Amino acid sequence: MSRRYAVTVRGTVQGVGFRPFVYRLARRHRLAGFVRNSTGPVEIEVEGEPGSLRGFLEALRREAPPLARIEEVEVLALAPRGERDFVIVASQARPGDFQSVSPDAATCEDCRRELFDPADRRYRYPFINCTNCGPRFTVIESLPYDRPRTTMRRFVMCQACRREYEDPADRRFHAQPNACWDCGPRLALWGEDGPLATDRPLEEAVEALRRGLVVAVKGLGGYQLACDARNEAAVRRLRRRKHRPGKPLAVMLTDPERYCRVSAGEREVLRGPAHPIVLLDYRGGLAPSIAPGLRRLGVMLPYTPLHHLLLDGFAGPLVMTSGNLSEEPICRTEEEAWERLRGIADRFLVHDRPIAARYDDSVVQVAAGAVRVVRRARGLAPEPLPLPAGPPVVATGAHLKAAFTVGRDGRAFVGPHVGDLDHLLTVQAFEEQLERYRRLFSVEPERVACDLHPDYASTRIAERLGEPVRVQHHHAHLAGVLAEHGLEPPVVGAALDGVGLGPDGTVWGGEVLLLEGASYRRLAHLEPVPLPGGDRCAREGWRMAAAYGLDRPPPGVDGVRFELVRRLAAGGRVPWTSSMGRFFDAVASLLGVCQVSSYEGEAAALLEAASDPGVDEVIEVELEENRRLFAELVRRHRRGEPASRLAAVFHNSVARAVVAACRRAGVRRVVLSGGCFQNRRLLESCWAGLRAAGLEPYANERVPANDGGLSLGQAWVAMRCG
Repeated sequence: MSRRYAVTVRGTVQGVGFRPFVYRLARRHRLAGFVRNSTGPVEIEVEGEPGSLRGFLEALRREAPPLARIEEVEVLALAPRGERDFVIVASQARPGDFQSVSPDAATCEDCRRELFDPADRRYRYPFINCTNCGPRFTVIESLPYDRPRTTMRRFVMCQACRREYEDPADRRFHAQPNACWDCGPRLALWGEDGPLATDRPLEEAVEALRRGLVVAVKGLGGYQLACDARNEAAVRRLRRRKHRPGKPLAVMLTDPERYCRVSAGEREVLRGPAHPIVLLDYRGGLAPSIAPGLRRLGVMLPYTPLHHLLLDGFAGPLVMTSGNLSEEPICRTEEEAWERLRGIADRFLVHDRPIAARYDDSVVQVAAGAVRVVRRARGLAPEPLPLPAGPPVVATGAHLKAAFTVGRDGRAFVGPHVGDLDHLLTVQAFEEQLERYRRLFSVEPERVACDLHPDYASTRIAERLGEPVRVQHHHAHLAGVLAEHGLEPPVVGAALDGVGLGPDGTVWGGEVLLLEGASYRRLAHLEPVPLPGGDRCAREGWRMAAAYGLDRPPPGVDGVRFELVRRLAAGGRVPWTSSMGRFFDAVASLLGVCQVSSYEGEAAALLEAASDPGVDEVIEVELEENRRLFAELVRRHRRGEPASRLAAVFHNSVARAVVAACRRAGVRRVVLSGGCFQNRRLLESCWAGLRAAGLEPYANERVPANDGGLSLGQAWVAMRCG
């Protein structure tokens, strides 16, 4: 006897080949009915014998497409209609509802094989894709996910592509970006004066790279700047033009083991659907100024057909960095690239498929037994994360490494990395992305959350949306870990970073907090020290060495300026801070590792790189005894001990002090967050110490430990405040 079920499926089930999968599955089980997309769930009705229906429902989860993430399946019995066929029907808009959207996915092996097959009709076509790979979020303009609602709508499929698109047995059945040489996007090459007359844009771009030129490449979420990663002159030229003197540059290559040590876990994430930049232990072989002073290199594999063709033609590693000036948003359109990159790039490899969403490359590292996001963007956003149930919410994050969160119905959509909100262009890009997320996920906020700092651009954006819940910076860091891991208070947490306004008006950053419900108590912190020069201390670390009591200028620092700053600090009429980030800056200055940072966190990164991995010595101090630890490092440094040893002792001692402070709280679960925990040595030392003490540590994984993950914690607190 036939039965009929209405099946609704929520999760990431649009843009992943889910409707074709359901179609084939229903036909295999000899079921009638239909499947359709909506602005909410995927909606299915199936009719047939009970055994066939059971088999269908079991296989729905078990055999779902590789990019699908099924969160919820609801089944409701209906009256049979006597239908005999199963079809894909037109999508349906449901006002106010929402659906998760798949991030862009790296080129699959099937498409890569076709790309280099001379017998295939898409041989060397730079935009080859199928239902298992290719652009998703960066081409979607509105939901439901259908070609007319994407930036592919201007490209009318040829007969051959249309046959694939309509054939249930084909890998491109209902692949919305489907295209080929005859009907799809095309490449073009521009020079410094505009478009170049060439029918070989890719080959000429490769030749420009071989000559040491800088090429701007239009990628999935924006422009990238490429040059020969083995050519020191080319890399230096790119740095000079981009105004990026020291910050490490990412490298795209096909053979990471040639230049780096790669663990099994790192290899897996390198090759996964996201294809992010992965921080790997560097062995050498590239231009010296790729990652000056660091032991790790940001590496990614080619993730689009165009990248595969570039790497194949160039036959070597390429620098592949964000297409922008330092701290500005990545360029998305040809007009932006022409205006902002013309003084940087010698050639522009462009195409005519518009980019709907501005996305930089994601960055991850493997640390303390897990893949941990350093920058969340292309390939990772907008995958949803859990959030306590409650009304729709928007949280606007902080000022640096800005990223927002929009949330509803127990799901948080953390926006992509945008940049630092010091520039009008970055603020505009932030607001553009926030509006896009609110529109796609139908979020009209009933609660708004922001940082405690009144002067952040993100705070002002929040205030325009409503009266915000103002969440203390380090409370938000730790709450983000609770949200990620579904933890409930009470927990104790260590929040270690550069700056965050405390409710007492001082600058916090080296905190141990007890989280209870939606509130917190401050249990321990670094002893506050002066900030002689305020925000300048984050760049000029020698100022922090003076604040910590160093009585003579460190190497390379002008003695007169140092003495003036030392007197300013001693006078006490400056801001005060308990920041761990500024403590790292002071030690880096003392040891001669870094006096002036050219990018945020440079001193700390160089100090980690300088530390001897074989040294396990610890100076036993409490967290509040940071001045005593600094004084002991000064004494031993003047006695002639190597900087590499003292850098290691510093890391070990800080980790021991953090573990001791958390242990005294008497709470088993410990959460770790804040930008300092992107330091792999510090994180893994704290992790091991907490486990040895019988405690249960948690840290950020799917959102950054830095301020890029802050908005998730703000949203969590806001949902708990009602």
